[in-house]
Amino acid sequence: MTDAALGRPTMHANLDFFDDQHPPAGDFLRDVLAGMRRAPKSIPPVYFYDRKGSALFDQITQAPEYYVTRTELALLDAIAPELAERAGHGAVVVEPGSGSSVKIRKLLDALGDPAGYVGLDISRDHLLDACTELKLDYPDLSVGAVCADFTGGLDLDHLPLPEGRRVVFFPGSTIGNFEPEAARGVLSGFRSGMRRGDAVLIGADRVKDADVLVAAYDDAAGITAQFNLNLLTRINRELDGTIPVEAFGHLSLWNAEKSRIEMHLEASRKLSFSIRGEHFEMEKGERLHTENSHKFTPQAFGKLAESAGFEITRSWSDAGEFFTLYWLEPRWDA
Repeated sequence: MTDAALGRPTMHANLDFFDDQHPPAGDFLRDVLAGMRRAPKSIPPVYFYDRKGSALFDQITQAPEYYVTRTELALLDAIAPELAERAGHGAVVVEPGSGSSVKIRKLLDALGDPAGYVGLDISRDHLLDACTELKLDYPDLSVGAVCADFTGGLDLDHLPLPEGRRVVFFPGSTIGNFEPEAARGVLSGFRSGMRRGDAVLIGADRVKDADVLVAAYDDAAGITAQFNLNLLTRINRELDGTIPVEAFGHLSLWNAEKSRIEMHLEASRKLSFSIRGEHFEMEKGERLHTENSHKFTPQAFGKLAESAGFEITRSWSDAGEFFTLYWLEPRWDA
């Protein structure tokens, strides 16, 4: 929906602009088959989020064991005046991944007088729904949507944005879902599109007691287990799978060597099943790896930020030091 002749984004519904960069869609069948052929087996976590998976994740964020969301929201409330001072008048918030509507509203309200918001996501329908809803709630705010893969960097200069400082908002410790080199690439992509004065506000979950971490990804009510197992249900429904979902158990593990929580699905017996006609077998106790969530010490996150061309000019943590928000600014001497 970009005007190719003029090379500029178009209007869409009540949004101020919509820039469709036509990112390649993920191939669910291709990625699942490739992952099931590996040893050990693994499937990218992006496929958790069908309609039911998204609803289950919303429930996870309310679970008493899952501290991440409530801790980050409390931090945003506590530091609102300082965020407004740092961002300055007429800031433009850019949100790769277009995440929680609660979090972006917290930030926009904290800034007081933001001039613009840009949601950026690979999922076109989700993106447009989220941005349209935000525009209805903030009618005086310039709101635009960019359908693109944010891991390829931020290309914003051609957009009709207000002139204020751009603040890239990347909450929820999403950076922890990437392998270390990929995480550096994501931050470097943010850095490549920034101007002097721009900044990144990013959340990062911290290394802490293993029991606390494991419980956060294996709540007593079993919501995270349902979320993990729903991936298999989705494969059966959409890819003609014959996976016996009941023969798998949810497993949450702390990998101290790699400073990450790992989620797996473990076979309770020897299994034989097919996906779109291709046959697979799993031994009893064999695991299907479904997600990583890396945790950071302040020193480790500082090294990551520096390797991507940033310096940490401010950070904020809760009293228990469970979670940290960082304000990153590009280094111009590098």
